[in-house]
Amino acid sequence: MSDGMTPLGQASAAVLAFDVGGTDMKAGIVDASGAIRGLRRVATPVGGSRTAVAVLDTLGGIAAELSQEFPDVPLQAAGLTVPGLVDSAAGIGIYSANLPWRDFPFTAEAERRLGLPVAFGHDVASAGSAELLFGAARGFSDVVVMILGTGIAGAVFSGGQPVAAGGYAGELGHALVPDPSGKGTAILESVGSAGAIAQRYAGMTGAAVDGAKGVLELTRSGDVTAQQVWADAIDALAFSIAQCVNIIGTEAVVLGGGLSEAGDELLAPLRRRVDELLTFHRRPRIMPAQLGQNAGLIGAALNARTLLGRPLRPNADVPA
Repeated sequence: MSDGMTPLGQASAAVLAFDVGGTDMKAGIVDASGAIRGLRRVATPVGGSRTAVAVLDTLGGIAAELSQEFPDVPLQAAGLTVPGLVDSAAGIGIYSANLPWRDFPFTAEAERRLGLPVAFGHDVASAGSAELLFGAARGFSDVVVMILGTGIAGAVFSGGQPVAAGGYAGELGHALVPDPSGKGTAILESVGSAGAIAQRYAGMTGAAVDGAKGVLELTRSGDVTAQQVWADAIDALAFSIAQCVNIIGTEAVVLGGGLSEAGDELLAPLRRRVDELLTFHRRPRIMPAQLGQNAGLIGAALNARTLLGRPLRPNADVPA
């Protein structure tokens, strides 16, 4: 469903949604069916120690614009998601490396600016909730969502409920995996992320490459180093997925982010390698995310609607 297609009869259940990322942030009004109205996408302001304040000031301005654009749509709550370590219950952004803040009271400051109750959450965890309700993971209960980009972030669900641990759960990018060099262990995102694939190839060959996409193209042409770097990434990802299956019984793994756009060139060898690593365990479904770049925005709206006791309704036309 695209912007402008929401029946006005559903607007009375609308909420504001904000999804803040390291590069840009998205905002819009989301109705009860998950349709987005007035979608905005702007650069994330980065201003050192005042970054969090600058972000909220920008979102406050967008909220005022949306209220003017849709004067007949009563807004009852707002949802805000950010990256990094997040304590959603306390409403605090504990730490973000790319957007430098520590222990910032996002809920209190956002409510002061917006004049609405605000549900605060982690960007990937919230996007994962959207995939669980509306997207690829619909129908599953024990799910891991992995966002494979410059780094790796994750969201974990057990029995259909998010595992939060005060904001510390889901740091899959920092899970230990065997180091491809044979020298002990490394963190997953230093081997299996899109950023790591490009960096490792450049480090091993001295040749510049156009990201993970460029490495994948080189594998097709028979470049042995590129093939090894790609295989190492598959092995690392498979190792972490197998660990999730062993420890928490994961039944479905949803892959998002830029690396997931490799499609079957990623999924097929990853499924094979996970199968090789498991013994008596059930094999998880490994599949691409479905909601695309709007997953975080839908997730923020889901969070907002929990404040109202009115969940979004699954809708086949939720925007991708």
